[in-house]
Amino acid sequence: MSTARMSASVHDFLLSLPDDHPLQITLRTYSLALSLSLGPALLSFISSPKARSRGFIRGLTSIVRRELGVTAFSFAITAAVGGGSALQALWRTLDAHQADHVKLRKEGHEGQGRLRALLSRLSSLSPAQKAFISNALSSFVAIMLMQARRRSHQTRKADIPWTVPITPPSSSVMGRTSATLDLTLLLVVRAFDAMAQKVVFHRTGDETDEARKQRQRITTKLDAFAFWASSARIMWCFFYAPDRLPRSYLKWINSLANIDDDLPRALRGIRTGELSYVTGAAPQPNPAAILSQRLGHPASWGNFGLVPAYGGSAALAAWKTLGVTSRGPVGGIPCEIVHGSLGTASCSKNAGLRGIHAFFEALALYLPVHFLPILLTRPHTLLAYPTILKTLLGVVRSASFLSTFVSSIWASVCLTRTVFLARFFPGISHDFYDGPFGCIMAGCLACGSSIWIENGRRRGEMALYVLPRAIRACLPEQWLRSGGRSVYGLERLAFTFSLASLLTAAVHQPETLRGLSRWTLSFIVNGPNAALWKGRHRRTPPKAPGQNGTGMPGREPNGLQKDAEQDNVQLLQ
Repeated sequence: MSTARMSASVHDFLLSLPDDHPLQITLRTYSLALSLSLGPALLSFISSPKARSRGFIRGLTSIVRRELGVTAFSFAITAAVGGGSALQALWRTLDAHQADHVKLRKEGHEGQGRLRALLSRLSSLSPAQKAFISNALSSFVAIMLMQARRRSHQTRKADIPWTVPITPPSSSVMGRTSATLDLTLLLVVRAFDAMAQKVVFHRTGDETDEARKQRQRITTKLDAFAFWASSARIMWCFFYAPDRLPRSYLKWINSLANIDDDLPRALRGIRTGELSYVTGAAPQPNPAAILSQRLGHPASWGNFGLVPAYGGSAALAAWKTLGVTSRGPVGGIPCEIVHGSLGTASCSKNAGLRGIHAFFEALALYLPVHFLPILLTRPHTLLAYPTILKTLLGVVRSASFLSTFVSSIWASVCLTRTVFLARFFPGISHDFYDGPFGCIMAGCLACGSSIWIENGRRRGEMALYVLPRAIRACLPEQWLRSGGRSVYGLERLAFTFSLASLLTAAVHQPETLRGLSRWTLSFIVNGPNAALWKGRHRRTPPKAPGQNGTGMPGREPNGLQKDAEQDNVQLLQ
């Protein structure tokens, strides 16, 4: 048989299978997982001169071999999803076999044994319970595979802010966190959200329109609160505990905020007491003095022994001696240093320029995010002016959210240490105003409120995106880096339970999923006719009403199908 004929036969065989066949699910899972892990790795390698300097072919081969390995993310996650589906199919076969034996026993042809009794009890479980057990077994195998991975070198993934850190450098040695921790937290948050949608909001597929609207109003408020709280924690860690955040995430935040590296160092010095306006203490080298010189100002402007610690008339005299004309009766280092490379003494101008810079950075980020779903689902609508206008307005709205997020931090900092509080309360030292509970805390608490600018559906996705990072930043660092059995044991349990819950919900309670969870799992479990590929040509015969492609009773599309079409279009808008 020729290669072309064999390929055509395999193609026809695959098309003859129902979309929810284990083999179809396995192929879709592996293709999607491989694109998420191999794509960013190749992009990072190609764009990194340092990585290419070691040999292009050698580096490329190493990356491909690594991502195609048994312990790689793509294979492990396929083992979880495809393995769970295969176990469920095997369980259905055993149930059918058991039913035949029960029929024979009733006719007096066979007795009841212990194994048969056990199989009978297992057969009495509900389909959702059987699915969860199957998915839990395969998910546990997946986490064990990923945690068994050992690498001494890894080409770093591309620093794309919406990319999940799927295969970070793995190690279980002392002093390093688990390689799969970020992925586990992401799954935990998504699984908890699905449970909350079911238990707290009683979300069902046949809920009324009024109940759906009421649930969405409550959900969007909780999403906004979750985003606000998570953003406050993440930004606080950005200034004071950057090692608690992923490196690519830190780099992205810094590119948007455009902050000089010496400024966070000075802030951390004030927090630890190494830098103090009151005592004049300063390490050598002094990051504030270095920053002042690099910006073209005298080093004395960053000298904590010369800069006034308090406001009032004493501050006016000190600034006159130092030659600072923009500070007035306020202590603390001049805003020219805090504002950094923008080179302006005006607080309002600084916040505005920061916002404009972040706006254009966000435009480059959100243009593909908003237009890609339309290109995949209904590209012909881009020829219509209303569609283009609506999408562009969505891009501007999202960019405005991110711009406001950045500018509100700077505005809050200056309002606290220069414009408002420091002027009205000059007796409080700038060790407080420039400390962790002063201007930085004000900025961290203010920035998350910008989420209300975003589209309601995107608020939820943004909250689910930042929440795992906020949880990671709250976990005890010493415990995470201990490498103890309790760390890995709890993570394995959390990973297994969360992924099994999500995979089970995708089939038996899909209405509890939303956003990227619904999109991804709908495509994996239901096939290319679901999610963004809905309406694609099929060669398989239509399913009978009430069947899910496996001969088992299934859910009708009901409210899920109605919500899914809206989610697919508005998910990232």
